[in-house]
Amino acid sequence: MAPGDVEKTEKITVNLGLVDLGQIDLLVREGFYANRTDFIRAAVRAQLATRAAAVDQMMARKTLVLGTHHLTRRDLEELRAAGRTVDIRVLGLASIADDVSPELALQTINSIEVLGAFRASAAVKAALRHHIV
Repeated sequence: MAPGDVEKTEKITVNLGLVDLGQIDLLVREGFYANRTDFIRAAVRAQLATRAAAVDQMMARKTLVLGTHHLTRRDLEELRAAGRTVDIRVLGLASIADDVSPELALQTINSIEVLGAFRASAAVKAALRHHIV
């Protein structure tokens, strides 16, 4: 994984049965995978590939942005100046710049739906808590 990829990942915990874990360890030991994480990533990607068409259909229906969506203070100030608001819908990572005030966020963001990770200052997250779907 490249150094910049650290920000693009999210840590999760997976509980596995001992037999499944033993089989993974055997595959790792025999060189099929570099480590347990490598196996789990490959398994997740393979499963997602089998459902890619369904994900594409749901994304189109829900008009989700795929990947990373970052809102800066300037973005939100421009929305406010134009008298507009935004609904944030992201499959991946949604982030709001650290210099965005809770007041500005409340004035410009109607709702936030993130399938993945949402990053913002603690104050902005607290202010938007009722806007997060």
